[in-house]
Amino acid sequence: MRRNPIASGAAFALASAVAFGASTPLVQRLGRGVGPFTTAALLYAGSLLVFVAPGRGARETPLRMRDAGRLVTVALLGAVAAPMALAWGLQRTSGVTASLSLNLEALFTVLLARVLWHENIGPRVGLAVVAMFAAGVLIVMQGRATSLSAGWGALAVVGATLAWACDSTLGRPLADRNPTHVVMAKGAIGAALSLVVARGAGERLPSAATVAGLAACGAIGYGLSLRLYLQAQRVIGAARTGSIFAVAPFLGAAIAWAMGERAGVLVTVGAASLCAVGVWLHITEKHEHPHTHDALEHEHAHRHDDGHHEHAHDRDPVAEHSHPHRHEERTHAHPHAPDVHHRHGHGGE
Repeated sequence: MRRNPIASGAAFALASAVAFGASTPLVQRLGRGVGPFTTAALLYAGSLLVFVAPGRGARETPLRMRDAGRLVTVALLGAVAAPMALAWGLQRTSGVTASLSLNLEALFTVLLARVLWHENIGPRVGLAVVAMFAAGVLIVMQGRATSLSAGWGALAVVGATLAWACDSTLGRPLADRNPTHVVMAKGAIGAALSLVVARGAGERLPSAATVAGLAACGAIGYGLSLRLYLQAQRVIGAARTGSIFAVAPFLGAAIAWAMGERAGVLVTVGAASLCAVGVWLHITEKHEHPHTHDALEHEHAHRHDDGHHEHAHDRDPVAEHSHPHRHEERTHAHPHAPDVHHRHGHGGE
């Protein structure tokens, strides 16, 4: 019970960030001359290729019919609007600028998680948000100074981050469902809708090599990344997952730099430094105080060694499993994050 849950959830969020960050400069190169809706369709079609570990689904809570509306909404935001805006912006700005602009997703996610889910934001998180916002302003202003087209490209990438932040925050309840089912459903809906719009807009399919390349980027940067992101959200909530995910732009910018991008060195270094401060503030955060759990009955994947699940089984399970279960009211203190059991209010809110 003394283990800091933010540290364990950070592992999933960091892995998700690595998978997504590495894909951004590659999508820029591969997507040159490809329509934005076609790019979005190929990326999310590729997300369906992500490896599904055998037997995993039996231990997870499946999707329900009542999740359909939320799934369609997040697919429209995160699998159609966001990648379309990203693809359009990547064709008009540098890979370094675009990658670091994606850091603003963390800012938008923190603010939306506070408004929609009332996740706690203390002075430390607030300072991190300010640092990330300042970094985003520097990057957008750098794009505007380079050229009008680059400025619009940077703003399009910022629009993509806002759409993804809305997707992540509105989809927070889906984190308690089977992550593989969520990835597959969102990918299928996003790819189908994007393909329909692409055909209606007269966009042409690219070469077979480009199709394969963008699909591969989708498998790693969107399929695998989303699965890991959902698992992180389950542990540490939407705001902190989004904040730790801000590591992704650093990796993307580093790869773009290695591929020859050299735009705005001083501004890029300054923005990256501010982003690093924000990420450090989040990852090193600790949150512990006495809190009360109300009586609750729900269903989600859980273990019996986390101090919250003490109900009986005919044979005590060791592995994570899912079934409807009940919690009795209790008060205790331990390090925690805003997971499914810790969405309580805080003094002064």
